[in-house]
Parts: sequence; structure tokens; C-alpha cells
Amino acid sequence: MDGKIFNSEGDYVAFVRANAIYDLSGNKLYELRGQNIYKTTGELVGHLNSTGADKRLDKSTDKLFPRR
Repeated sequence: MDGKIFNSEGDYVAFVRANAIYDLSGNKLYELRGQNIYKTTGELVGHLNSTGADKRLDKSTDKLFPRR
């Protein structure tokens, strides 16, 4: 399930590779299980909207990927 993640405003903020979410620098941020986003400690923190290659975040999930 590789693809790009866009925030609610359409900005490219992260990417998915296998079962992990990485920031644009390549640092692992979260684990992905289905559509659910988990911290590496196992805490559920959000979910993705779509099942296609490119993902879009809800406004409530934007906070997981702060703007730089």
C-alpha cells in the first residue's frame, strides 16, 4: 500500500511504504494497519480516508503532520 499522503488542504506531507508512514525526510513516524494510524508505541492516533495509492487526511488528522 505505497503512496503519498496529502493534508486536508492538498499539501504533500508524508508517504506510505509497506506498513509504515514516513515524513518527507524519510524518518519513520507511524505504523499503518489497514486504514488506522498508530504511533510506534501502539497507540491509535488517527485514520486515512481512502484506500487508493494516494491518501488524503481529515482536518482532525492534519495535526499528525505539522507544517514546516
